[in-house]
Amino acid sequence: MRGVRRYLILLVLGAILAGSGPALAQYEPPHSRPGPTVDRIYFKAFHVDIAPAALKKGEMDLYVYSLKTVMAKELEDVPGVHMYQAPATSLSLVLNPSPAPEGQLNPLSIREVRFALNYVLNREFVAQEIFKGMAVPMIAHLSPFDYDYLTIYPLVRECNISYQPELAKRMVKEAMTQAGAVLKDGYWHYGGKPVELRFIIRVEDERREIGDLIRVELEKLGFLVIPIYHMFAPAIFTVYGTDPQLFQWHLYTEGWGRAAPDRYDFATINQMYAPWLGNMPGWQEVGYWQYQHPELDELGQRLFKGDFQSLEERSQLYLEATRLGLEEAVRLWIATVINNFPGTAELQGVTEDITAGPKGLWTLREAHVPGRQELTIGNLWVWTERSAWNPVGGFGDVYSNDIWKNVHDPPLWRHPFTGIPIPFRVKYQVDTAGPEGKLDVPADAFLWDADAGRFLPVKPGTKATSRVVFDYSDYFGSRWHHGEPITMADVLYSIYQAFDLAYNEDKAKIEFALATTSKPFLEAFRGFRLVDDARLEVYVDFWHFVPDYIAGYASPASLSMPWEILAAMDELVFVKRQAAYSDTTAERFRVPWLSLVIDRDARLVKKALAEFIERGYLPESPFTLNGTPLTSREEALRRYRAAISWFDRHGLMVISNGPFQLVRFDPPAQFAELEAFRDPTYPFRPGQWFFGEVAAVEIAKVAAEPIYKGEDAQIEAELRGPGRLGAKYVLFDPVKGEVLRSGEAEPVSATRFSVALSPEETSVLEPGIYHLFLVAHSDEVSSLAERRADIEVRALLPEATPTTPAAPSPTPEAPEGGLRWPFILIPVLVLAAVSIGLLVLRRIRGRKAV
Repeated sequence: MRGVRRYLILLVLGAILAGSGPALAQYEPPHSRPGPTVDRIYFKAFHVDIAPAALKKGEMDLYVYSLKTVMAKELEDVPGVHMYQAPATSLSLVLNPSPAPEGQLNPLSIREVRFALNYVLNREFVAQEIFKGMAVPMIAHLSPFDYDYLTIYPLVRECNISYQPELAKRMVKEAMTQAGAVLKDGYWHYGGKPVELRFIIRVEDERREIGDLIRVELEKLGFLVIPIYHMFAPAIFTVYGTDPQLFQWHLYTEGWGRAAPDRYDFATINQMYAPWLGNMPGWQEVGYWQYQHPELDELGQRLFKGDFQSLEERSQLYLEATRLGLEEAVRLWIATVINNFPGTAELQGVTEDITAGPKGLWTLREAHVPGRQELTIGNLWVWTERSAWNPVGGFGDVYSNDIWKNVHDPPLWRHPFTGIPIPFRVKYQVDTAGPEGKLDVPADAFLWDADAGRFLPVKPGTKATSRVVFDYSDYFGSRWHHGEPITMADVLYSIYQAFDLAYNEDKAKIEFALATTSKPFLEAFRGFRLVDDARLEVYVDFWHFVPDYIAGYASPASLSMPWEILAAMDELVFVKRQAAYSDTTAERFRVPWLSLVIDRDARLVKKALAEFIERGYLPESPFTLNGTPLTSREEALRRYRAAISWFDRHGLMVISNGPFQLVRFDPPAQFAELEAFRDPTYPFRPGQWFFGEVAAVEIAKVAAEPIYKGEDAQIEAELRGPGRLGAKYVLFDPVKGEVLRSGEAEPVSATRFSVALSPEETSVLEPGIYHLFLVAHSDEVSSLAERRADIEVRALLPEATPTTPAAPSPTPEAPEGGLRWPFILIPVLVLAAVSIGLLVLRRIRGRKAV
């Protein structure tokens, strides 16, 4: 086929894809039975202040909530304790930009005021004093731990944002005065009343100190701040579960868990800036005031849909979206935190994901203590009031996901070092005519038609940019946890569920936010076609210069739960109206936010299944293609009975297909128990998903000799790290606050790189100190290393003058190696969403609320 490039990507257990990064690490697993290494895992809650003592007493094997920095340092030299470190959390300050009612003023509705707050965020103090050097300041949504930081690096330096409270005060004064406010007795007044800001501050971790620090700065600007100190659940509900125009909050100290690295981000930038996705104030919930920005939506959706012709165009789109997001200043960024996860030194089989560390998908499938068949994992919470275990509109918090990721096998996931999507439990073949060509979609391909209520053939002449063939053999040769086989019917129901939720007007009115945010993703699908019993062909209008990203986008079903559980939930949400998939819908209709670990909700699902049995019900339309059914009433009845039997044994309705099955969940006791799934048909065994750790990229040395005006200059850097190395640079004038030049350093050897300046370029430099910022990168790991070198420019001395150089002016020196960490780069989903209705959100909302 002319113009079509074919890529065959097959998962070979024991080795990673060619070009995707280092091979799977080698270690000797203790056995070769199907499933994980250990037989049982217990999840228990330990307050962060008592976690170190509990670990030392042997009450847990690994703590997956980050210790406070002071406590972590106290454990560094304790025998029998190993500290895992990873940049697994980022902190931000979200602002409520909603306009106030007539006669009142919300200062944060003024963009200039919002942007001015950047200059009262003392990010360096937060990083160096509050976190004792275990955090990195953030200006944008990315930090040096994200590969796309390379893309926005010149912009970050160009912004030159730092702690400048006097500048902030001038900016606020000008904007507030223009808005009609009056500064009286040190506080801004509007309409004769003080201007108040309700500030929600989290209390479980260092955000308490950060919030108090920001509160003081806001008061210095003249705002009357009402601090509201909350823990996770009430804070999340108040901010994300209410209409911004109710003004129950003005500011909130957000935290985001970073689940996996992503080399070419399209999720986080949409999640943190673009309103269309539903993560900006208003949350795309019907009836709420909505923050709107059409240009950010357009740029974000182009990145999300692969609407670009090259890496260069994609980078320009990404840069422009970041610029607009920074200018809008609805979400201000504070720091990426190097999390400290303590564990017993005896723990083996740990994969240190460069973003999530031991919290990643990989670790608990392999982790074990020699001679033991159980592990105890500690966390701050096992359950909160904002933890909803449903695969359509739940799993929005890190605490649920820390357990769920061990219960479910995703079709694809991202490599723990490269951040590139790789096959997990599917194999796939990608064909693309993109970015400019098109493929013919076969006449026997089909799409769900919500108006007709069935799958219909695609229209004649339908074309698509790319085609992906997914091979589900590793699923279909195995079983769900309740013993029923996984089949193509499970895939088709997920496809139906997603499209019907978005395009069935009645359902979309109920789950408005889910429907609205799903449509831009679903619009790219042009058709599905069954190749055989195990393979599905998917046609999408999506292109990417890395074919694995095409497969990640096109994956139509996460196969998180069997279709009968999804059908019973649909019955409760859309027919009986006894529950809701999303939190905002639950609040709007005063029904429970569906959670399959809660006895009340699980019993509702059981009752729906019992009624299906009584009626002999089979949802035929989702399983019928060209008049041929893919399942039978007998099979459906057997599945219903198996699910009910599962509930009778375990008291919950979480049924999935991963290495562990959830057999006990006790919210009041903050306890969960996972049991190994040893079914002989389960395709994976210990040793198949162990990656170990990877060497960090680092800048070992920068030779920064003085530069003389009008002469050639060359600055060399020595790098270390795996794979093919490179370095991006920015030459910055700190006096004028200008980026003078940026680009890629020229390679001198495999590890040495040079930035060369011509006589013409040095002749225009005034004598003084300039900053050369370097960011090192590798093709084998999506971690970065950053370093600043101070370059002195001197006037050219007359020839007769002795050439002994004067000592350079003392300037701050970056530490040896620059800014780096052995585990670098990450929201939030994330290619492993769940039932397709929320597959979109799972993919895009890669970072989870902390």
